[in-house]
Amino acid sequence: MPTTAPAAPALTDVTASDSTLRRFLHGLPGVDAVGLEARAASLGTRSIKTTAKAYAIDLAISMVDLTTLEGADTPGKVRALGAKAVHPDPTDRTTPSTAAVCVYPDMVATAKAAVAGSGVKVASVATAFPAGRAALDVKLADVRDAVAAGADEIDMVIDRGAFLAGNYMKVYDEIVAVKQASGAARLKVIFETGELSTYDNIRRASWLGMLAGADFIKTSTGKVAVNATPANTLLMLEAVRDFRAQTGIQVGVKPAGGIRTTKDAIKFLVVVNETAGEDWLDNHWFRFGASSLLNDLLMQRQKLATGRYSGPDYVTVD
Repeated sequence: MPTTAPAAPALTDVTASDSTLRRFLHGLPGVDAVGLEARAASLGTRSIKTTAKAYAIDLAISMVDLTTLEGADTPGKVRALGAKAVHPDPTDRTTPSTAAVCVYPDMVATAKAAVAGSGVKVASVATAFPAGRAALDVKLADVRDAVAAGADEIDMVIDRGAFLAGNYMKVYDEIVAVKQASGAARLKVIFETGELSTYDNIRRASWLGMLAGADFIKTSTGKVAVNATPANTLLMLEAVRDFRAQTGIQVGVKPAGGIRTTKDAIKFLVVVNETAGEDWLDNHWFRFGASSLLNDLLMQRQKLATGRYSGPDYVTVD
């Protein structure tokens, strides 16, 4: 299996200076927006039959980062979320666990205790999530606090202002510093694609994040109007595919925000399979950032098993 690494040896020269990095990022092929959106829409029409649908639902459940990122989060809510991540359907222990629980840094220890011994990871947003408007030392302290509390994964946000101003080296250096502060925790780099304005910028951000050592590239925080879409996820999957072809390093992808139904999730899985390939159809390399998706997956799973649609009263409220 290809490995992740803090740098891409075949491309280290492009990060030698601001000018070389800019030249590389602006030398990437321009994105055909019409073609990209048409391709994503076409993949979304694929028909999934019953047996394949059952497999896809279980796979999607296993890829969910079950998330609560609210100011009103309490230890009790996080413990309940952790219990649900471990056993999403308490009436059916064949239901797979989710990939992770994602919480703020101050809730990491609570989440860690709630999923202890299960294999469910604890992810934590950091670096002044969701705006990322803080000094670097504050961001790094945020990361170190989460790691010290037991976080297995760190979800950081890039400085979109710096990126949009063309200060790519500043963004690169911050990602490198956060990667170092994360230690053994895997790093997901969030671009907030809805604020990057163009597909060309999303492609540049994807390569910038991977060059800086991201273990995952992630679409969004879920806190803005435009979050994950099949088109922007397709574009990021093309980037990780091409990056591995050039460097041998595999990087994961995490669409987040706005994915609420089983139908949506399956469309994304088809995009993964047809763009990056089967190597990414695993929760080590693909995740859904979601808070409401899991319940719909559980209801559809129950319908396939029993022939009856149970409705939302038969799943727990997050």
